[in-house]
Amino acid sequence: MAELSVLGTDEVPIHTDADVVRVRQLVRAAAVAAKLSLVDQTKIVTAASELARNTLIYGGGGQAVVETVNDGRRRGIRALFRDEGPGIADVDLALTDGYTTGGGLGLGLSGARRLCDEFELDSAVGAGTCIQVTKWTR
Repeated sequence: MAELSVLGTDEVPIHTDADVVRVRQLVRAAAVAAKLSLVDQTKIVTAASELARNTLIYGGGGQAVVETVNDGRRRGIRALFRDEGPGIADVDLALTDGYTTGGGLGLGLSGARRLCDEFELDSAVGAGTCIQVTKWTR
């Protein structure tokens, strides 16, 4: 497979609800520029919105990095969400549909994973969480 190249990068701190909106707007603009279909734009924006909100609520704030990428065959959007919060004690449980610690529907992490083509989660108790998602053009 060809080496992945990064065509553009934007970083957004996540400390308020307004920052979550900024992340959503940034991901939408990047997805349009990368020529993702409207359906795929909606999927990556929805996933990014959920992950940004989780970064704020459960991670106590953090950072989002949004990149336009190319693997030699196609373009895509990659978004990384990082916090230094309490971490996720049981990642497998957290990725189970219906599991929630916040009283919601429990579809945030598992839903984001389904909406994206690639999903990577790294978390350690007491050290925070890092989640990276990618959506490719078809």
